[in-house]
Amino acid sequence: MSTAQPTDPTLFWEERYRAGERLFSGNPNPLLVRETSDLTPGDALDLGCGEGGDARWLASRGWRVTGVDISTTALARAAAHVAEAGFAEQVTFERHELGVTFPEGSFDLVSAQFLQSPVTLDQDGVLKRAAEAVAPGGTLLVVMHAGWPSWMAEHEYPFDAVFPTLQGVLAALALPPTWRVETLEAVERPFPSPDGRPGTRVDNVWRLTRTG
Repeated sequence: MSTAQPTDPTLFWEERYRAGERLFSGNPNPLLVRETSDLTPGDALDLGCGEGGDARWLASRGWRVTGVDISTTALARAAAHVAEAGFAEQVTFERHELGVTFPEGSFDLVSAQFLQSPVTLDQDGVLKRAAEAVAPGGTLLVVMHAGWPSWMAEHEYPFDAVFPTLQGVLAALALPPTWRVETLEAVERPFPSPDGRPGTRVDNVWRLTRTG
């Protein structure tokens, strides 16, 4: 019997979420918290929202949130997570295979947290659409892993990956002069291994403001 993972994005992510009762902690991504706590709440788009930790936190800060994911399992968990916290009226969820379809509208905040995949994903195309969805005066926040964890040896890498660079993503976005860079930073954080070994991982952060 073959144990190969599916290459179809929908099947891959459904299988991953269904493998356990919860894939993520339910807490918001720390760099989202760091980069958006000073923003005035408005309409937010959470791309790749997973089980809803970021959407829930944004709603608790007064944002009206549209959460998007490819996995119906993840979206169901996210909706339950948000409703349990009492924010169901502030958050809506939509299923999209980003790169194929994209939510309509413009937003004061578009957040793409770790929008990285071992299966087909037009990352550059999705990030360009994300920038287009930012309203004048709004913010685009992108956070992505810059490499594998420090404790992972090369022979342990689960798949081939090309990690985006700070300047590489800016070049791919090709933003006009009406955008201002607020944060362009590589952040190293503690990242222990599953068996408890100490380690670190570096994440790249792009925070950009559309000024006009």
